[in-house]
Amino acid sequence: MASEFRIVRRVEFAETDAAGIMHFSNYFRFMEAAEHAFFRSLGLTIHPHAAPGAVGWPRVQASCEYRRPLRFEDEVEIHLRVAERREKVLVYDFVFRRLSGGAEEVAQGRFTVACVRRDGAGNMKAVPIPAEIAVLIEPVRGGAAVDGPP
Repeated sequence: MASEFRIVRRVEFAETDAAGIMHFSNYFRFMEAAEHAFFRSLGLTIHPHAAPGAVGWPRVQASCEYRRPLRFEDEVEIHLRVAERREKVLVYDFVFRRLSGGAEEVAQGRFTVACVRRDGAGNMKAVPIPAEIAVLIEPVRGGAAVDGPP
């Protein structure tokens, strides 16, 4: 069972602000990219395109604490850890480490996502995580953030 996943991204010019620093909103995009890559590594997709009985994963909470700026062309590792797996919820902790010039931690984030299914009217309702998905995802023992709480 998987509990951790890492991806490496490079900060693109379009992801920076006028000062050349990665815009704060892009940290959330990077976390989401790590989550999607994590699901693909398990042979799953985060969005199964209206397959019968398909589940979705909307965010019910998202946070990020910024410690150092990332700049254009910085290479950054996003480390995802499954902090919790509850009946209907997954909680991910993320640590961002700039790889350019050493592995310096620059930010920490957290997503709480609910497992939902749409009813006939298109409304979302929280449902238990399907067993075939839950069996693939194991929280990190102790459930603590990677390097302390975000």
